Amino acid sequence: MSEAAASVLAVLGRRGWKLGVAESLTGGALCADLVAVPGASTVLLGGVVAYATPVKASVLGVDADLLAAHGPVHPQVALQMADGVRRVVGVDGQPADVGVSTTGIAGPDSPDGQPVGTVHIGIVTPEASRTTAFRFTGERGSIRAQTVAAALDELLAMLSE
Repeated sequence: MSEAAASVLAVLGRRGWKLGVAESLTGGALCADLVAVPGASTVLLGGVVAYATPVKASVLGVDADLLAAHGPVHPQVALQMADGVRRVVGVDGQPADVGVSTTGIAGPDSPDGQPVGTVHIGIVTPEASRTTAFRFTGERGSIRAQTVAAALDELLAMLSE
């Protein structure tokens, strides 16, 4: 359990907001970090690991033409993933208030020529939406861990604005 995950859940809880998580390169690690916090179920509705590119379209509703034109590692893909997961984890016809997503290249190789370590994090809230690009260094596990930490930091920063 990370301190950042606990802080994110506390801020969301104070606002009465529910969270959905969409992950690609992190493969569930972001959701796992959040779930490790006692009481996470009061805020976290669920998550989707959309590791394969077609799943980003079929489950999360990412535009197939966008994926065909730019691939899965793109800021607009991250934004659409974050927005799409809100609907996917919605309860009783109500989407999650906040969606966060991770998409990127953890390595060891890059399938589309972008540098290993290229990551986009998308966040959608009732008040705003944004993506942030990163270029992490290190081996695969380190890039994935840095992505989880960055997603939590970005969420906390956006919720604190």
